[in-house]
Amino acid sequence: MLNDFIAVYEGAPLLFQIFAFVFGAIVGSFLNVCIYRIPAKKSIVSPGSTCSCGKPIAWYDNIPILSWFILRGKARCCGQPYSFRYPFIELLAGLLFLAAWITQDPANAGCIMVFISMLICASFIDFDHMEIPDRFSIGLAFTGVVLSVIVPSLHGISHPVYMIASMQSLIESLIGVLVGSGIILWLALVAEIILRKEAMGFGDVKLLGGIGAFAGWQGSVFALLGGSVIGLFGLCAWMLVKQIMPSLRKSEDDGQLFGKHTPFGPMLSAGAIVYFLLAEDAVNDYFEMFASIVY
Repeated sequence: MLNDFIAVYEGAPLLFQIFAFVFGAIVGSFLNVCIYRIPAKKSIVSPGSTCSCGKPIAWYDNIPILSWFILRGKARCCGQPYSFRYPFIELLAGLLFLAAWITQDPANAGCIMVFISMLICASFIDFDHMEIPDRFSIGLAFTGVVLSVIVPSLHGISHPVYMIASMQSLIESLIGVLVGSGIILWLALVAEIILRKEAMGFGDVKLLGGIGAFAGWQGSVFALLGGSVIGLFGLCAWMLVKQIMPSLRKSEDDGQLFGKHTPFGPMLSAGAIVYFLLAEDAVNDYFEMFASIVY
């Protein structure tokens, strides 16, 4: 059976890529439920999807991505508009799952899909509520450590003896947790002393530790630096948009988007995803070169 799977995988790669995208979109639909219900302390299992008016949503009106466009962004039952963010998250998950499948081997891709899913939830909850639930920060760290033992290749570990590879991968994961959470904790403490106010929430500290569990210490450092760069570009883009659209210059949302209430979790998540999907080899090679120069 394994040989049959390999034959199909090698002979029809487009089929698996389509499946990865569709699967990601379906997962994205579930993530929408988690993003809304978990902060509200509601069950993510029951009841099923319902409209804001309280009526159940039929399955044919709950097709990921497509339903929003078919219904033109309005609920069939009551005609009330609903946010474009729902299909956006579904599309985002689908594209990221596809990218993970294309850039990684199947085992690593499966782990990174779990990673991406938890980061999407953490990011959008952070956007909405300025907090990251422990299940998406501490939970990310725990999941990363477990998957590192099961799939040693997640940390680039290869050894003829599986148990040895698992132990080596476990060590890499734990180091990633410690370095990731430690470096951002110290930055937060120093920034708090300088600014004389809280500069970073402990949700961000725990989230970067979780990122380190999957990506190792190199990935956590890149996520921090890359996330900062992404945030800087986001700030510049927002300022440019405000110059083009004067109506936004006195927006009440400025403090929420960029200012004293800036959510940093989405930036860390973006940096971590960029590391895994685009920059892993280059970043690891750079740190190895840097270590060789120093030592």
